[in-house]
Amino acid sequence: TTYLYDPSTKNWTIIDSMNHARGEHTVSLLNNGKFLITGGLSNGNFLTSTELYDPSNETWTTTGDMNDPRGEHMASVLINGKVLLSGGYGNDHWLNTAELYDPSTEIWTITGSMNSARSQHTSSLLTNGMVLVTGGHIRSDALNSAELYDPSTETWKNIDSMNSTRSEHTASLLMNGKVLVTGGFHNNALNSAELYDPLTELWTITTMIGGFEHNALNSAELYDPVTETWTIIDNMNVARGEHTTSVLTNGKILVAGGSPGGTSLKDVELYSLF
Repeated sequence: TTYLYDPSTKNWTIIDSMNHARGEHTVSLLNNGKFLITGGLSNGNFLTSTELYDPSNETWTTTGDMNDPRGEHMASVLINGKVLLSGGYGNDHWLNTAELYDPSTEIWTITGSMNSARSQHTSSLLTNGMVLVTGGHIRSDALNSAELYDPSTETWKNIDSMNSTRSEHTASLLMNGKVLVTGGFHNNALNSAELYDPLTELWTITTMIGGFEHNALNSAELYDPVTETWTIIDNMNVARGEHTTSVLTNGKILVAGGSPGGTSLKDVELYSLF
């Protein structure tokens, strides 16, 4: 099932369903305005199928299949408009492979493989056009390694590792070009955060919205890149983890779904800074 949210009316409408039911997939907004959905898990099987959603006519169409079935992978839209998929899990093993999708041809091609297999990592497009991949896990082991993908050479290189091993964390590109990595899991939930500087390719520890700490949380915090400090803000109305957050064009933040632990939520909340 697919839903469309209208910020002007604050209403959800049901639109056409995807061609394949899937979870643990990725969604990417392409430069042509369409959305690319890739892979994921369906009925216990990892998928190679991908789909395009066209907002102009609210329809789904199938597009080229990936080379590897995968879920729990990550996707980044490159400056040239292509989509880079990295890692994930499929066919009973963790993946270090990566693929490129070309929207003009709707074809996937294999690109350079990462140095480490990983799933539930992060993938961030930097202002210099490279892609930063951080953390994740292989089997039950969380990772602190990080890699850079160079689209001009289609190769990966290892860079300075994070200070903490972490999986299922978040990574946010700041306006100053640095990347803020927060939270995640390593045996237990983490409240640590660190900054990656693309100029030095180094990590520094900095002084966290929802998530799990044995139980789901409703707490939220605001990070100031100027002072590199966190402040506590109003709690969410519902405790949740594994949810999504989206910045709307009106500046508000939409928090949707997730789980308080054991069940799934359909609750949605809006947060406004001003």
